[in-house]
Amino acid sequence: MPPLNTSFPSPVTFLLMGIPGLEHLHVWIGIPFCSMYVVAVVGNVTILAVVRAERSLHEPMFLFLCMLSITDLVLSTSTLPRMLCLFWLGVHDIAFDACLTQMFFIHSFTTMESGFFLAMAFDRYVAICDPLRHTTILTHARIAIMGIIVVIRGIAFFSPHPILLKQLPYCRTRIIAHTYCEFMAVVKLACVDTGTTTRYSLSVASIIGSCDAILTVVSYAFILHSVFHLPSREAGFKALGTCGSHVCVILVFYSTAGFSIFTHRFGKNVPAHIHIFIANMYLLVPPFLNPIVYGVRTKKIREHVLRALRIKVT
Repeated sequence: MPPLNTSFPSPVTFLLMGIPGLEHLHVWIGIPFCSMYVVAVVGNVTILAVVRAERSLHEPMFLFLCMLSITDLVLSTSTLPRMLCLFWLGVHDIAFDACLTQMFFIHSFTTMESGFFLAMAFDRYVAICDPLRHTTILTHARIAIMGIIVVIRGIAFFSPHPILLKQLPYCRTRIIAHTYCEFMAVVKLACVDTGTTTRYSLSVASIIGSCDAILTVVSYAFILHSVFHLPSREAGFKALGTCGSHVCVILVFYSTAGFSIFTHRFGKNVPAHIHIFIANMYLLVPPFLNPIVYGVRTKKIREHVLRALRIKVT
């Protein structure tokens, strides 16, 4: 193994530290993280299976929900299993190429998650504000195009990250002060000026996240305006309850992601364990909550799941 202060372009492995200052709690922290991951996998796979099996669910809302479920599965699976190996088995080392691959999946699929939240907000806006034209505006072809644009955007803007890091020389410690290969945590290990690379990453993340968040807020603002003008109070409360739960999930995602992004830029005094713990939240909580909020609370999906369970029991 080369000395830690030797410059080399591509280290064989990095060492993940975990959550600094909370190493003695890693085993206990892993328990709720694992529980959330199990719920995320079971819930999202169930949604995909139900929507695929029931042709009556091949509607815009459920098609976007399937895209979100696939994104959640990739996002959580790219981080949780490796994180649990760190917490429970003490496996700190991660191959350099595996680290870059994990980084690409995390950042690109986080961007896709944001894009699908926006697409689902637009779907709810059309369904509530212009219900008669819902199916004509959001045809299957347009839904597919929107999904492709979200995927291409995530890949295009974050593919440069691993490519740029692959070219950098590393002459500092190989220890990554994080639970996964986060871009800013890795780029700090380079022994050259990375100001341009850092600014590119933070700018792209900030611009995409801000635009998606603003457009999502605007969509739900129009939705709320329409809900309060519905003639039926019962229908208004029902729409308000559904949109309210959606907004809660979206707020958790954008608030934790935004905190992580802006802490790198402005939060030099934020303790490392708080920053890293919250950075884990925007990768774990939305995939855990989405099947509950968008699945269990959705009557059509709930009815199909219960019907399938009754058939299997009998």
